[in-house]
Amino acid sequence: MSRVLSLYNRLAPLPLGKRLFSAGFALKAPYFASVRPRFTVVEPNHVELVVPNWIGVHNHIGTVHAIALCNGLEAAMGALAESSIPADKRWIPKGMEVSYTAKATSAITCIAETDQSQWDGEDPDVGVRVRGERTDGTVVVEGVIRLWVTPRKP
Repeated sequence: MSRVLSLYNRLAPLPLGKRLFSAGFALKAPYFASVRPRFTVVEPNHVELVVPNWIGVHNHIGTVHAIALCNGLEAAMGALAESSIPADKRWIPKGMEVSYTAKATSAITCIAETDQSQWDGEDPDVGVRVRGERTDGTVVVEGVIRLWVTPRKP
């Protein structure tokens, strides 16, 4: 079990445990702190986090900014990759393709998903499916974050 998944599983049942995990995750990768991610689900091949709707992530029309959405999606993808990848492999992002499909007028749940077969295969190109949903369930952003997955050096 990865360190990220192990830490989440230890902290999540505790009072404020998910918030503590979220803060620690943002400390490890400080740029993620700019969107104040709150992880709600961390499992192999499935991660969800919430990007709160607050002035610090707004654009000029008062909705959640496109780059803040991408930041949330990338945080979800990072936790998913760390929780899903086999111990003998490593990963690095190589690209992101997203479409903005509706205004982000509420807190946004960022979801990242893969299938275990993507990690177990020999193809070094792993596509992580990502989407962001408003509190009413409307998808506001969706796409794929591509990872380069290679064997870990001994």
